[in-house]
Amino acid sequence: MKIVSWNVAGIRACLKKGLAHFFQDVDADIFCMQEVKATEDQFDFRPDGYEMYLYPAVRKGYSGTCIYTRIKPISVSYGIGKEEYDEEGRNITLEFDSFYLVNCYVPNVKRGLERMGSRMHYEDLFLAYIKKLERRKPVVFCGDMNVAHEEIDIKNAKTNIGNAGFTYEERGKFSDMLQAGFVDTFRYLYPDTTDAYTWWSYRKGVREKNIGWRIDYFVVSKSFISCVEDSIIYSDVLGSDHCPIGLIIKE
Repeated sequence: MKIVSWNVAGIRACLKKGLAHFFQDVDADIFCMQEVKATEDQFDFRPDGYEMYLYPAVRKGYSGTCIYTRIKPISVSYGIGKEEYDEEGRNITLEFDSFYLVNCYVPNVKRGLERMGSRMHYEDLFLAYIKKLERRKPVVFCGDMNVAHEEIDIKNAKTNIGNAGFTYEERGKFSDMLQAGFVDTFRYLYPDTTDAYTWWSYRKGVREKNIGWRIDYFVVSKSFISCVEDSIIYSDVLGSDHCPIGLIIKE
């Protein structure tokens, strides 16, 4: 089984930059997107053979998540039970036979860190949510987590300490999640791989020089890690300030 995740930074814009071609070429069984910035009436992309589950933000042109799947889920649920985040369309959960899949778009603390308190609250709620799911079966979650966890996950670590996405608070919450029994699949398989990033600033030359951050993840319950064959970063795929990532699961 192949699952792909991509923060498309607006599906309508990304479609103009090759999203449909990548979707066809990657041939994923499940394709998760974050920051779709569109409501259902604005979604023209309906690939054959896939069911679509969309969770748009109440505020138009903002946030929102979507999942395309050709494997019919047992159940579908939206949000994590907190209006502040659910009205921004940040989480979709699909239940399959052997695991839950949660598509995530974690709140950004913003440049001045003014949303730090809200972000910390979200992190606590989300961890409680996935631990509750885990009582029934393993959890796989993916998406834009808006944090580079360790110094190896960011090009210029020293100069970025304390900046949004690389604060001790955000990194600490990610560590807490791992300590609670979850595994960062890419770093588990490739513990020493450097220069592996999923987001780059739009500033000129930044992506060409690979001055990036790894802030998009596939994370799984520890009990599920033996089912993971590979965790992939499609760093050469353009169309957004993020690149897609993939997870290969043993059948």
